[in-house]
Formats: sequence, structure tokens, C-alpha cells
Amino acid sequence: MAPSSSKHRARKRRSAGRGARARPLAPERGARPLVGERVGQAAPAGGEPLAGLLARARARARQPRAESHAATRRRQGERPPGPFGGVPVSEVAILAGIVAAVYGFLSGTVAPLVAGLAICALGVLELTAREHFSGFRSHTTLLAAVPAVLVEAGLALGFGEPRQHLLILIPVVPVFALSFWLLRRRFLTARQRRLAARG
Repeated sequence: MAPSSSKHRARKRRSAGRGARARPLAPERGARPLVGERVGQAAPAGGEPLAGLLARARARARQPRAESHAATRRRQGERPPGPFGGVPVSEVAILAGIVAAVYGFLSGTVAPLVAGLAICALGVLELTAREHFSGFRSHTTLLAAVPAVLVEAGLALGFGEPRQHLLILIPVVPVFALSFWLLRRRFLTARQRRLAARG
């Protein structure tokens, strides 16, 4: 009788062990969920996934920046018209100059390269000066570099290239600084007039 009862108890222990192994472990109370569960599966009381809430928060964060850009555009108004009315002469000149410069560079010919760079520079200068002096957009640094480069080129042609290249900066730096200051003041004045005219 004893051997049969011991076999019965052994069977009960083995079946209990298999049941314990098959039963999934319940999560501990207070344990933090995994990253995937937090973002993709965890849902607040309203039933919306947390990923949707994060997307809505990002969209709300982008909205003030878009509104500020739109408000800046409304204050600035439209780009000032060109000297030839609605014909984009400067833009066409810039494109033609780039094409000629690229052709001259690839073909190894100097004339198209120099002509293309000159035409492109004139188009850029007209466009930036029109936007700057009308208060639409500031191009102070670019426009201040023009007289500085002209002074440097004039000194190099008139007196030759100095042995110490840093000496050429002695007259160039004051010209650039003075031009920058004057152009900045001119832009701020034009911007105030533009904003006052738009009300």
C-alpha cells in the first residue's frame, strides 16, 4: 500500500510543477513597462495611444514656428519689383551666368568663364541691392564686401601686389567696416518705413 501512495504523490507533484511552469508570470506591482509598451501599447484613460499624443505634441510645437514665419512674411510684404517690371531679368542673368561659367570651366576656355562670373555677379548685385535698400531683406555683409573688393583690386592694379599679403588688409578692412555700418543703418531705416507703410 505504501508504494502506490508514494507514486500517487509523485504524480501530483509533477503535474503541479508543469502547471506552475505553464502559468504566465504576472507583472510585479509597480514595475515599469518596457519602452515599446510605453510608446506603442500604453494608452491613457481616454483610450488614445501614447504615440498619437506625442505626434500631436510635436505638431503643436511646430505650429508657433510656422505662424511666426507667416507673420514675418506678412510684415515684410512682397519682394520689391525689378526695374523691368514683371520680367525677371536679374534671375535670368544669374542663371545664364552660371551656365556660361560652368561651360567655361569644363571646356577650359577663359572667356566664357570670366563673362559668366561677371554676368552672375551683376545679377546677384542688382537683386540683393533691390531687396536691401527697399527694407525687404538684409544683405549687409555681401554688399559691404563689394567696395572692399574693388579697393583691393584697384590697389593691386595700381601699385602691384605687395610682398606681404596681409598689408592689403590695412585699407580694405576700414572700407568694409564703414560700408557695413552705413548699409546696416540704411536697411534699418528702409525696414521701418516699409513696416510703417503696411500699417
